[in-house]
Amino acid sequence: MHDSLPDFRMPDDEQVHLAADAFRLLSDPTRIKILWALSQGETSVACLAELVDAAPTAVSQHLSKLRLAGLVRGRRQGTFVYYSAEDAQVQRLLAEALTQGDPVRSGE
Repeated sequence: MHDSLPDFRMPDDEQVHLAADAFRLLSDPTRIKILWALSQGETSVACLAELVDAAPTAVSQHLSKLRLAGLVRGRRQGTFVYYSAEDAQVQRLLAEALTQGDPVRSGE
């Protein structure tokens, strides 16, 4: 059946594993909130902790994982580190996921 589709292509195993790892990383509600906040602009751990209603130490641990995955970046200014989303692709993915199941937001 797929032979009849001229542009049919399956992702290779590495792509599939990378995508699965990214989805696993994004399966935590606090990380989704953190990424959403960071997609709005740069901010500090203390501000993020307040926004996502979590302890700063927990937010720091989440940020560490997100940074290692290449989803966020940090910028040091004196004794503070300010975080931001790595690119707009993360915001698009989150926006799509957050509108699923919401008929008003998804345009149904």
